[in-house]
Amino acid sequence: MVQFSHVIRDALGIHARPAGLLVKAAGKYKNATITLDKGGDDKADMKKLFRVMRLGVKQGDTVTVTVEGEDEDAALAELRAIMEETL
Repeated sequence: MVQFSHVIRDALGIHARPAGLLVKAAGKYKNATITLDKGGDDKADMKKLFRVMRLGVKQGDTVTVTVEGEDEDAALAELRAIMEETL
């Protein structure tokens, strides 16, 4: 299991376009469990767009991405790059 945390800088938070990019990237790793954690009980499967959007992540929120399974390092690196570039 690997994970990283990221503070959302985008004024709109995690909105449709970056959420779509994250879900598309996560979907490539079929044998990995990938979750987005907003804190507390607020977690979402990053392979499901509506679950990610339902978290309602806003600017200034800290989220944690956790990847467990095959290719976890590659998946984490790709998702981190997307978040750092777009969010």
